[in-house]
Amino acid sequence: MSQRYPNPSFARLALAPGLLAAILLLAGVALIDSEWFTIFRYAISILAAIIGVFAFQAKQWWWMPALAVIVVLWNPIVPLELDLLVWQILHLAAAVVFVAAGLLIKVPQAPENASTRR
Repeated sequence: MSQRYPNPSFARLALAPGLLAAILLLAGVALIDSEWFTIFRYAISILAAIIGVFAFQAKQWWWMPALAVIVVLWNPIVPLELDLLVWQILHLAAAVVFVAAGLLIKVPQAPENASTRR
């Protein structure tokens, strides 16, 4: 039996967390001066670390500095106090990084064996 959709040689594993982080960043602009911003920082830091793992698996090292900067800036353990305008600009810049990383990070996949198909 022929397979209708062939197994691609790569997967965009960072796409879902990248889009989720971009949505959170754009919605999170309203949370910058609230007490919810700490919880928001956890989410962004964790998503940046997850995408960093996918970039490492894909051997796309050039994403690591940008993702490390995001992890450090949104770190809730040692929070940085920045002006409102700076945070707003950083939210937009980080959203662009997350979407670009999600679209461009491709993790190689092992080819599927004929014996494992059903």
